[in-house]
Amino acid sequence: MDEKRQSYTVTINGEAKAYPAGTTFEEIAGAYQKDYPCQIALAVRNGKIRELFKKIDKDCTVEFLTVSDDTGHKTYNRTATIILMKALNDVIGADKIEKIKMEFAIGNGYYCAIKGDFELTDDIVAKVKQKMQEYVDKDIRIIKNSMLLDEANELFKQQKMTDKVSLFRYRGSSTVNVYNLDGYYDYYYGYMLPSTGYVKYFDVQKYEDGLVLILPNKNNSTVLDVFRPLPKLFKSMEMASDWGEKLGVDTVSDLNDQIRMGGLNELVLVQEALQERRISEIASEIVKRGGIKFVMIAGPSSSGKTTFSHRLSVQLRTHGLTPHPIAADDYFVDREKTPRQPNGDYDFECLEAIDTQKFNEDMCALLAGERVELPTFNFVTGKREYRGNFKQLGADDILVIEGIHGLNDKMSYALPDDSKYKIYISALTTLNIDEHNRIPTTDGRLLRRLVRDARTRGASGKRTIQMWPSVRRGETENIFPFQESADAMFNSALIYELAVLKPFAEPLLYSIEKGEPEYFEAVRLLKFLSYFLAVGTEELPKNSIVREFVGGSCFKV
Repeated sequence: MDEKRQSYTVTINGEAKAYPAGTTFEEIAGAYQKDYPCQIALAVRNGKIRELFKKIDKDCTVEFLTVSDDTGHKTYNRTATIILMKALNDVIGADKIEKIKMEFAIGNGYYCAIKGDFELTDDIVAKVKQKMQEYVDKDIRIIKNSMLLDEANELFKQQKMTDKVSLFRYRGSSTVNVYNLDGYYDYYYGYMLPSTGYVKYFDVQKYEDGLVLILPNKNNSTVLDVFRPLPKLFKSMEMASDWGEKLGVDTVSDLNDQIRMGGLNELVLVQEALQERRISEIASEIVKRGGIKFVMIAGPSSSGKTTFSHRLSVQLRTHGLTPHPIAADDYFVDREKTPRQPNGDYDFECLEAIDTQKFNEDMCALLAGERVELPTFNFVTGKREYRGNFKQLGADDILVIEGIHGLNDKMSYALPDDSKYKIYISALTTLNIDEHNRIPTTDGRLLRRLVRDARTRGASGKRTIQMWPSVRRGETENIFPFQESADAMFNSALIYELAVLKPFAEPLLYSIEKGEPEYFEAVRLLKFLSYFLAVGTEELPKNSIVREFVGGSCFKV
């Protein structure tokens, strides 16, 4: 940098302006906020994301990201989290707190578990919320410091954040960025807003044994939706979290320790056994119910539905049943009848893309004991075909039906409720980067899809990331609203899987060039993966759900 320069030229929306040296991106953003419908959260300088408290130090082109952009929304949530952490320490007392862990998302809330020498009451939670509001009203600056690793480790040891010390053991860098909020120090992977005043919309409520931090979604950044408990999902997530604790793998550094010390094989075997036990329990429940002829399996993208359906079928066979797989996709309407999205693309994920009338006619005929020829959808021609696939249900036959609308009763409206057993499956990871940095379940599923689609469809990393927002919208509209109606939930996430996916995903992400719209997401995922030690696939069982994505499965997936 030229120390003698007094100003720099900043080009925004094609307009060049001179700004004094030392001007922050926050100051520049203030003049352009009126042009954006949502709060500006970050600057993009010459194609690289910069936090708003950074200063200009060169001539550059600048764009802005708001809290409605994915990266900006994550930044808002991250900033709300550090405010919550400080409030908990100030209200309860750091000396009484043993552990605070941001566990997982429940609807529009983020569940936070707190352990220590105190009882978490409604009164304490109310005081925490009040304290957070005080910080927001004071608009306290959040300061970012680059510290030597030894210095940061000593700081976090003093604050009893030993999980961060363990995490830093696997860092290649000699420095680490630490955020300081009015004397409270913490580490976060990702960007931060410049001050507490930016977090105008939040709520905190007591929930189960912890609390939930409720934040706006990125599509409506100034409105807090009513928090609706999801007891079945919560129980499934809590079970996975308990498994992790019992296995001694709560955070990425715990997993890295297992890999480093040669304990991966045992971890894989125990995790796979736990999943098999759960599948066996579901099969037993289906048999116990009696009269079940249709097992409806639904879940979001890359949940491992196909492998799960095969493994469930094996377990059903051990009870003397004869399962038959049915893909709901074979009931797609012909391509020219498929509804379109506003941008003109086909909407394959809406219920109207399925010929529900024909599906119900065939299923009712099977239930009545009739012999039915089932269709096969030709994805090349976009037409439904009949290839002599006849089915007739006997006393021990049961249909295992996989499709994204399986939990929606409009999909199977003509079938008696007592003939159906509905299963919701998703990859609900509860592994954290550290106790304050949670791993979104969507990140695990996106990495699964990146690896699988490159292997089976020749899709580039760029294309998969490009399609992901549309996939997520389809899930939000067609799957998540029905998850609590499931008779059973199955968590397909495996605590070790991100270490396995890493060597497959990284080349795909590195292939995305700077300047491409998907570049920021690729950089974020690469940073995320950098925390993991990589492992090979040699020790994975052939029937593992992870095999559906990395290859080598004994099932046709």
